[in-house]
Amino acid sequence: MPEFNPLRYPLALSEMRYFSGESAWSGHLPLALTIIPMTRPRTFVELGTHYGDSYCAFCQAVAELKLNTRCHAVDTWKGDAHTGAYVDTIYQRLKSFHDPAYGSFSMLLRMTFDEAAGKCPDNSIDLLHIDGLHTYAAVKHDYETWKPKLSERGVALFHDTAATHADFGVWKLWAELKDQHPSFDFPHENGLGILAVGKDAPAELLSFIEMAKREEKLVRDYFSGIGARWTLLALMMRMANTLNAAHMTVDRWRTQSGHPPAAPPQGMLGLVQAIRVDVQQLLQQR
Repeated sequence: MPEFNPLRYPLALSEMRYFSGESAWSGHLPLALTIIPMTRPRTFVELGTHYGDSYCAFCQAVAELKLNTRCHAVDTWKGDAHTGAYVDTIYQRLKSFHDPAYGSFSMLLRMTFDEAAGKCPDNSIDLLHIDGLHTYAAVKHDYETWKPKLSERGVALFHDTAATHADFGVWKLWAELKDQHPSFDFPHENGLGILAVGKDAPAELLSFIEMAKREEKLVRDYFSGIGARWTLLALMMRMANTLNAAHMTVDRWRTQSGHPPAAPPQGMLGLVQAIRVDVQQLLQQR
């Protein structure tokens, strides 16, 4: 088998065409851009898409490589016990980007996983990403329901294999499955497990798994390192949103107290400074 060489997978270092800044998958985006060229799936299915960052990363790799892959995202976009209820703008924002960018080979299927399974032929999926409700019972049901849909080349990905808080149980199912097939997992960003289920799983992926087991720290450090860029960007975007909301609140206080709105701040540090000065002034006037 060919040895894994990161230089053969330059897509891992690509800019993301779609990035919500909200996803818990941000740190794994380079893995999505690597797994697609490793497996070159004929059909890819994602169970649980939410903001769409992971799904659009897989689609981006398919588009960049000009593969004939058919992609399907399955989600009700209503939320669950772990994510909470979704506002409809999450789906609409994703759809407005996805349809013109990837609609020629990809579909967003707004339905339950079981409903979608009933429409999917057995032995038809080469790459399956399971990222729905993360209780042990739920993820086990999803895997057992969709396993017959995997082809002889089939590979399954599990998100949140390292999340052990509350009633999360993907880690427990992963512990049961990881020794049944060639596998490797990444503990960063709540964990992502790769399970080569099919008896004819892609040679490139099997080679990667073999090397990753020999050089575990090196491989994990590489992907967590290049993924940290996106984790940090997501954090900065959330901070900027929080600061903007705080600035708007301070501006409302200024208006209510008869002061003119402050000049628009420049950059995040400027925003922090503007909020600090305004709050100090308002407190002095109380």
